Amino acid sequence: MKVGLAATSAAEALFSNPLRSLLTMLGIIIGVASVMVMMSIGEGAKAQIEAQISSVGTNVLNLQPGSMNRGGRNHGGGSARPFNEADISAIGQLSFVEEVTGTLSGQANAVSEETNWTTTIQGGTSSFFSVNNWPAVEGRIFTEQEVQGGAAVALLGKTAATNLFPRGDALGQRIRVNGVPIEIIGILETKGQSGGGGMGRDRDDIIVAPLSMVRNRVTGGNRWVSRHVSNIQVLVQDGYDVIEAQDELATIMRERRRVEPGAQDNFSVINFADMIKQRAAVAENMSMLLAFTAAVSLIVGGVGVMNIMLVSVTERTREIGLRMAVGARGGDILLQFLVEAVVLCTLGGLIGMAIGWVGVYAYAQIAAAPMLVSPIIIATALGAAASVGLIFGFFPARRAAQLDPIQALRYD
Repeated sequence: MKVGLAATSAAEALFSNPLRSLLTMLGIIIGVASVMVMMSIGEGAKAQIEAQISSVGTNVLNLQPGSMNRGGRNHGGGSARPFNEADISAIGQLSFVEEVTGTLSGQANAVSEETNWTTTIQGGTSSFFSVNNWPAVEGRIFTEQEVQGGAAVALLGKTAATNLFPRGDALGQRIRVNGVPIEIIGILETKGQSGGGGMGRDRDDIIVAPLSMVRNRVTGGNRWVSRHVSNIQVLVQDGYDVIEAQDELATIMRERRRVEPGAQDNFSVINFADMIKQRAAVAENMSMLLAFTAAVSLIVGGVGVMNIMLVSVTERTREIGLRMAVGARGGDILLQFLVEAVVLCTLGGLIGMAIGWVGVYAYAQIAAAPMLVSPIIIATALGAAASVGLIFGFFPARRAAQLDPIQALRYD
């Protein structure tokens, strides 16, 4: 029997009892839809993490003050003595450092002629933009001379610019940040969320201004450390081992901050790329676990297909005997029922893919998370459905092919 004739015969058998066929396909539909949604979530998370690595850079190190014990109580990360601009200069002399910047941030109430907006103000040097791979898409960045002179200029992130200037005419305008008049000289490239699922910080909701101006006029100084900065970001030269640079940076900072041998560091050196990659590994493992869990539905659906196909063989015993009597061989009967099972599962897979598309879109809208349906996911889902039909349809098809023609014709 040719495959085309077997497919036609399978379609006739399936559509002769559409309700039973639909109920049989239900497990396959649910399984394929689940696998498609789960794999899409995993691929979307992977794509977002890769975008974050590209945005941050794989060779950026971030220094943060550590914890401080006072009065017998630990005050948590960031409570230790802050860094200062002398630390920035010392780090800049290291052989592996391409660029370095200090940062200082705080909450700010920004007021334009049209509206006001509470956002984050970030102070940095002129190297801030290259270290963070964050160019201006409109206007320009501030210069080192403007940093040293404490110029009242700033660049806006896309979110801050949209909320302060709904008409899109932010460039060249003036705003007041905590009462300080500042001129807008640029608009930063869009960065997006810092985390997945819509739960991260909006990195575009920011004002970036010269470090000295922010410290002297917006956030205020530190009574223990003059010319202080809250963080130091280091761009490591290409080709230099980032882990080795991390160790060297920790060594020089222990010396500068007079950390005794064996004592706990009062600072931390963070490798953002390493953290993001670790999160990527966790996300990938989780998505694989979810996909395997969803695949259980396919197995359950396959058992249902096998059960119905066995019932179908029993119901059509006389038909099988008649086909054999007029010249059909065992292989023809085997092919007929095997194709029927594959068509049943493939049709269920197509319906499941359509439902999966809807599920992917709904999740992306509700969770504000990126979802990626790649051709590999589509091929995997459809191939899994067809494979289930092939595997679980083989036993009923083999049973039909082994029937004795005479006994089959006598079956009542």
